[in-house]
Amino acid sequence: MNIVFSTKPSEKHQTYLTEKFSKPDFYFYEKMDMAQAALPDAEVLVTYGGDLTPELIRKSKKLKWIMLLSAGMDDMPLNEIEEAGILMTNVRGIHKTPMSEYAISMLLQVYRQAKAMMKNQENHVWNKKLHMQEISGSTMVVVGAGAIGQEVARLAKAFGMKTIGVSRSGRNVAYFDQNEKVENLKDVLPQADFIVSVLPSTNETRYLYTMEHFKLMPDHAVFLNMGRGDVVSTDVLLEAIRNQEIAHAVLDVFETEPLPADSPLWDEENITVTPHISGLSPLYMSRGLEIFSQNLEAYLSAKIEDMQNRINVSQGY
Repeated sequence: MNIVFSTKPSEKHQTYLTEKFSKPDFYFYEKMDMAQAALPDAEVLVTYGGDLTPELIRKSKKLKWIMLLSAGMDDMPLNEIEEAGILMTNVRGIHKTPMSEYAISMLLQVYRQAKAMMKNQENHVWNKKLHMQEISGSTMVVVGAGAIGQEVARLAKAFGMKTIGVSRSGRNVAYFDQNEKVENLKDVLPQADFIVSVLPSTNETRYLYTMEHFKLMPDHAVFLNMGRGDVVSTDVLLEAIRNQEIAHAVLDVFETEPLPADSPLWDEENITVTPHISGLSPLYMSRGLEIFSQNLEAYLSAKIEDMQNRINVSQGY
């Protein structure tokens, strides 16, 4: 059995896999251009996903399982994967620690005036009249109450926040004082001091947020998006900020990435732009390969039902 990687882990990680599993043959490549010649004989492909095309799936006649070292599937040829009956799993959950830390740090930098303080330091300005605020005791609405959203809520509880989780099912999950369905999002937005969006990109979530949603938010609210950029249009965000419907937006994801240099988002004082880095961590690959390793054990034992993070390809998550 051949297992092909279209991204090359470190020597340490390669050794870990080859010593742990003696049965399959591993082939490690730096990128898909190098890996594609091996795909016709691959039973398992480990990839970040963005390098796959319909043509490559059609050429991979023996492929039975795709392991994504990411959580999103925005650019993947899902129709071809579903037609071929290929099993898909991902690393959902490993982002929860870095992304929750990112969310809290960004909200703190807004309320504690980090941008203004850095500018003052650069300009050698001693200004004690900055408008400092506390995030403690606020209300946070987390849209997307999965593993990441729950970890954001757990950290928010440490600051004494009220937490409201919004999800497709609206089921009760840990660390949320209240849980609602997405269809009830408009009902809870007027309560929100912070709105943290960790939604994936699906047919149901694309351009979910409209100007009506931003008008329902308090004018002091901070909107943070670290899920996917196509849940709200750039034009709507700019209008919401410029019309002071909300006080600040923190954006780690965008409709177009990389964000074009001439995008007006860069220059808005009340928008913080980061380059899709909320999930980065030095432990990313170790955590991802641990899930892959556990899934490979189940796969080799023909216990597909025990594999973690199996994806419903037709739904896209």
